[in-house]
Amino acid sequence: MIRAGIIGATGYAGGELVRILTGHKDVKVVWYGSRSYIDKRYADVYQNMFRIVDARCMDDNMEELAEQADVIFTATPQGFCASMMTEEILGKTKIIDLSADYRIKDVKVYEEWYGITHKSPQFIEEAVYGLCEVNREEIKKARLVANPGCYTTCSILTAYPLAKEGLIDMNTLIVDAKSGTSGAGRGAKVPNIYCEVNENIKAYAVASHRHTPEIEEQLGYAAKEEVVVNFTPHLIPMNRGILATEYASLKEKVTYDEVKAVYDKYYKDESFIRVLEEGVCPETKWVEGSNYVDINFKIDPRTNRIIMMGAIDNLVKGAAGQAVQNMNLLFGLPEEEGLRMVPMFP
Repeated sequence: MIRAGIIGATGYAGGELVRILTGHKDVKVVWYGSRSYIDKRYADVYQNMFRIVDARCMDDNMEELAEQADVIFTATPQGFCASMMTEEILGKTKIIDLSADYRIKDVKVYEEWYGITHKSPQFIEEAVYGLCEVNREEIKKARLVANPGCYTTCSILTAYPLAKEGLIDMNTLIVDAKSGTSGAGRGAKVPNIYCEVNENIKAYAVASHRHTPEIEEQLGYAAKEEVVVNFTPHLIPMNRGILATEYASLKEKVTYDEVKAVYDKYYKDESFIRVLEEGVCPETKWVEGSNYVDINFKIDPRTNRIIMMGAIDNLVKGAAGQAVQNMNLLFGLPEEEGLRMVPMFP
């Protein structure tokens, strides 16, 4: 039985980790960390866990937790995990960090986009970017996994096969993405309260969203060239889900079957990526509550562009589900264990 600890267990991603791990046959959660609710019963914070989780919330002492847990999930704001990380901790347990602290290899880029000083840059090179469908073998050997961001997971996986095969001009790539409000976290913020969000859609962090360099770096590895993208996120009035619509110029004329063959080359054996049938556009409602990514594309011969579309649940494949998928790889378990949730509808 894997002993798991969660720091940040009362945020949205942390709560989703608890929900998923509670149903995982090989895991026992031994630590529900939450600085805001120390000694409060977890089920009093999340009533859906009444008579399911009897534990009380604990603090965020990673050194003590490392003595008790085989794996620690840090579902915390940027900077926390980096400020706590030591060689002693990594020598005792595995870390899956859901923040951005170890996602970006260039510490200067991280500090520029996140506006904070990185407290443990010595571990950045070692950290493995936890996009399972791309870095599966490297993840299996890791001590420290950088769990990808929600927008980035959807954006990268949607375009990855075409970037990898050199079918698109990466200089023309535009990513337009919409997210439900849970992506902004559980903290009280005026722009995210009901009256501000309901009956509204808005772009935000235009040309400045923090997931931009992460998308550029990972697609750059795929394309083997420096990649610069326009990434524009939007907030929409729903709880969860991300839809990314991506546009790029094709390097040469291709047919539907040729592009479909490229997607199948990379994804036909992937448990959680579903390339949809021709003409079917991904929708967030068909992945809600699941670890699936639904992807499709449309060639526009008039403009010689391709439109790529992807949908995920931002809290599952975009956060907690992907973290559990990474954990399964780390411990040699079937990758799908604990994640075989059928999408919820309605």
